[in-house]
Amino acid sequence: MKEAGSGPGAESGPPNPPGQLDPEAQIRRPSPIPPHTGWVGITLGDPTGIGPEITLKALARLNSAGLRFLVIGDYGLLQQLNARLGLELQLEAFRSFAESGPIAVLDTGPQPLPSSLSPGSAPAAQAAMHWLEEGARLSLEGRLDALVTAPVNKAAIIRSGTPFVGQTEFFAEQAGMRDPVMMLLGEDDRGRWLRVALATTHVPIREVATRVTTSAVARAIEMAAKAVRKLGLGHARVGVCGLNPHAGEEGKLGTEDLEIIQPAVASARRLGFDAQGPIAADALFHQAYQGQYDAVVAMYHDQGLGPLKMVAFERGINWTLGLPFIRTSPDHGTAYGIAGTGQANPSSMLAALQLARQLAAAPREW
Repeated sequence: MKEAGSGPGAESGPPNPPGQLDPEAQIRRPSPIPPHTGWVGITLGDPTGIGPEITLKALARLNSAGLRFLVIGDYGLLQQLNARLGLELQLEAFRSFAESGPIAVLDTGPQPLPSSLSPGSAPAAQAAMHWLEEGARLSLEGRLDALVTAPVNKAAIIRSGTPFVGQTEFFAEQAGMRDPVMMLLGEDDRGRWLRVALATTHVPIREVATRVTTSAVARAIEMAAKAVRKLGLGHARVGVCGLNPHAGEEGKLGTEDLEIIQPAVASARRLGFDAQGPIAADALFHQAYQGQYDAVVAMYHDQGLGPLKMVAFERGINWTLGLPFIRTSPDHGTAYGIAGTGQANPSSMLAALQLARQLAAAPREW
């Protein structure tokens, strides 16, 4: 993936206390073409998972020339982990966007997190949600060029008393938009990419057929094609999966492919998008992996993520399409089983940061 950095921004005015933002600051929606600030935000995720570890390891490996990073999380936790991992990162408490960097920690918690939290505990889940909210606020204010979010645990958040479907849906709600589109992308060890956009997101299988609508599929095709162009590819060939086995066998194995997906593809083609389908998913993913398509639109979560994770389990990236700001994340969970052991692989987080940097450096289009 070709990458480019962007220059640092500046902000005037007196600094706030270390590690704090102005509590009276109001959310400001970004302008149609927000200016570059030089800041990439990172929310720390569940502090009892591997989010803190992969964040620090990825920052240690990243060529961060021209950028500053605002890590939104617990400062004390990060200081201790930085020392334990021997990374020697120069972390500092956030003072202001004009004065801080290159790696500043914005700790907005009322008190430091205890070091003895059990995996998935309510305080950990609540802290993760608080950091997501802060990241969304700063992104919507236009203070960040991009936001990268470390893993959270959905079940832990729900147990803590907060209704939660997923980070994609959370950011869409915060931005006041409907029907977010998830794109998952990654490359294998030979540099071969898969890019997969989903027509539905976190939906139970029994509800998928009713959620796959012509408008949802058409939107996923459009967002996938535009995403590929933002990545700098010279073309944007989109293959569209069928919903049913063998793409419905001309209606013999279900009518959704003929009645819903085929009209969506036709509509996208009338708008000038190079879309083909519906195509049986087992054939389409092989064709895309061989380079015949630049992106695939899958109808539901596991139809798309299964092939993607076979290709790029350790380097997969989640990119939320259609938001008024850039948001990426590693494509894995909290991995409680290895949290705190120093074994976490930061490759997916590093790839998410690299993509965020690349997108932040490109001309703004929203």
